[in-house]
Amino acid sequence: MIVRALPVVLALFGAVSPLYPQQIATPANNKPDKATAYYNYAMGHLYAELAGAYGNRGEYFTKAIQHYRLAIKADPAATLLVEELAELYIQSGRLRDAVSEAEDGLKQNPDDLNLRRLLGRIYTRLIGDTQQNRVNEEMLKKAIEQYTRIVEKSPAEASTWLILGRLHKVAQNSVESEKAYKKALEIDPNQDEALTGLAMVYADVGDTRQAAELLKKASEKSPSVRTLAALAAAYEQLRDYSSASAALRKALEMQPQNTEIKRGLAQNLLLAEKLEEALDLFQQLAVEEPRDAIAHLRISQIYRQQRKFDKAREAHKKAAEADPNSLEIRYNEISLLEAEGKAADAIDVLKQILSATSKRNYNPGERSNRAVLLERLGYLQRTAEQFTQAIESFREMMKLDEEQAARASVHIIETYRMARELPKAFEEAKAAREKFPKERSVQAMYAFIAADAGKAAEAERMGRELYKDKKDRESWVSLAQIYERTRNYAEMGKALDEAEKLSDDKEEKENIWFMRGAMYEKQKKYDAAEAEFRKVIASNPGNTSALNYLGYMLADRNTRVSEAHDLIRKALDLDPNNGAYLDSLGWALFRLNRLEEAEGLLKRALERTSRDPTIHDHLGDVYMKQGKVREAITHWQKSLKEWETTPASEHDSNEVAKVQKKLDTAKVRLAKEGK
Repeated sequence: MIVRALPVVLALFGAVSPLYPQQIATPANNKPDKATAYYNYAMGHLYAELAGAYGNRGEYFTKAIQHYRLAIKADPAATLLVEELAELYIQSGRLRDAVSEAEDGLKQNPDDLNLRRLLGRIYTRLIGDTQQNRVNEEMLKKAIEQYTRIVEKSPAEASTWLILGRLHKVAQNSVESEKAYKKALEIDPNQDEALTGLAMVYADVGDTRQAAELLKKASEKSPSVRTLAALAAAYEQLRDYSSASAALRKALEMQPQNTEIKRGLAQNLLLAEKLEEALDLFQQLAVEEPRDAIAHLRISQIYRQQRKFDKAREAHKKAAEADPNSLEIRYNEISLLEAEGKAADAIDVLKQILSATSKRNYNPGERSNRAVLLERLGYLQRTAEQFTQAIESFREMMKLDEEQAARASVHIIETYRMARELPKAFEEAKAAREKFPKERSVQAMYAFIAADAGKAAEAERMGRELYKDKKDRESWVSLAQIYERTRNYAEMGKALDEAEKLSDDKEEKENIWFMRGAMYEKQKKYDAAEAEFRKVIASNPGNTSALNYLGYMLADRNTRVSEAHDLIRKALDLDPNNGAYLDSLGWALFRLNRLEEAEGLLKRALERTSRDPTIHDHLGDVYMKQGKVREAITHWQKSLKEWETTPASEHDSNEVAKVQKKLDTAKVRLAKEGK
């Protein structure tokens, strides 16, 4: 037993003879007597093991305590001895005795730091399981009190500041935790755990960027799986999935068999759109554990993105077999059907899931999951132009979960707007505004609808009141959207400039560039618009919205139409069921005089977006050029009818005039031909 303890002891106290005489010595001139400390530590350790082996028999336990105390007396600076003594009390279950003795001792000598360390150690062990949020607040408070008193008397102990930083973090006191960790680093700049702890504090208060910088510094200085995993988590919060992947790749090199690290790396590669690398890792995980449902699910999702639907279905089947009750896996089938262009089937499957999971009462988790499903159902129904059914789904979502009521209300308003029922949208928006006065999303939606209804001054006034003194990016984006609907492009540009200053990641910047490009296009500043869209595409070649918008803008102006065709084709390859993209490609093909192909695409576009006046106009042009005058007249009439119900924020009187002129000309031609 003693031999097993010796390497630790030698490292702590230096090499001294284990045959040191068994008398008790007191340190002379307050200098530590490491030999005496070593001897008593070894004896204390021996008796502690004997006590454990024989059911904590009194004589062994008492002798162990005596020797540990003598060791501490001989070398008061060896804090590990205090920790060992505390562990002995804890393991023997004699905590009350330990606490009582220490408290009595402190009454006699309040400056005895070792007694405070003993108490602090015991209290810390009694805090509970912080991972499970089972914290004994009283023990936490007492532990903090002891370590605070220790650093007051001995402020140069980096290890004690480190413990205090941890305790304050558990207590969710970020200010004091930050101070403690910084003090530990001031004393010992090489204290990696303090650096990591400080980073976690910054992460807790939302300063993820500073957290990432500290964790990066810690991982470069002293790389460990724990630090690299924490760094990856910080990058995930910043949505910098490539950097998160790089950190986890290093961690996996250190622990190649660590399944959780491998899974995290695969997930981040997927989010970083490095699909082949992610697929390879998920396939490895599936081979290592054939019943790993999540690995099969992710494989299915990757194949779905790659539009390899047979393989996606095969992987989905394996995932469902591994975990038939997983809502996420069942949800994947809906996404798969939607990607295949089978919207009606996706709606049916989602209805089946909702029916199968219907209950009289739901726990909070079930209620939240059901709200997500209802929201998705409403989206699908709205996309399929089943507006009445979509509103019913969103209303059910509202009744189900009060926390989601405001969100559901916004969806209902937007659905009425898409259905061109603006009076109902406006009434719904007014009611929601009164019901949810503190919900910014609801108030913003009211401003949007006011702009749609032609109430530009009211919309702008509300926007300024709603977002004044706001410094966050989303507020500026929302304000820009209000100005876009009121066509106040000067103020929209200013709001976008402010939003761009607050945009941190690539995706946020792309969003601003796209909005600015659309703004310039509406102002007919085509070169400036193209420059913004090019920035988006350079940053993200797979940004379908930018590819389509730029392509359509070129085709509509009959400029570089072949290039326009290629841009739109790429967008449509990535999102083949998008009605707007089908219309854009059909229009480009019309410009290229490929009329039959254009007709087919525009018909498909109307199957998905039947209320769009522009698509009807385009199809009318195709028919007129084909000599099908009656068909052209039919679609121009439909275009004008749809323009009548278009929101004021989207109504274009110039386009209406053009359609009317074409319609009148076609009618004259038809009359002349006597048809």
